[in-house]
Amino acid sequence: MPVRLRLKEILEERGMSQRELAKLMNIRPNTVSHLCSDKVNAAYFDTLEQICKTLNIELHELIIMED
Repeated sequence: MPVRLRLKEILEERGMSQRELAKLMNIRPNTVSHLCSDKVNAAYFDTLEQICKTLNIELHELIIMED
């Protein structure tokens, strides 16, 4: 079962751009863009924690397992 980040969907649901999130988190927009892509195979725990805090979500809302 592949693990996947739902970041792109969460941002769309909130009407927030990737650039906005990057600015709020003080990280490069390319980093957010990569995390929104289907090509993510690794992510730092501190980045995931910062995303969750910035978006006020739980980790289980960000990471899912697909069949």
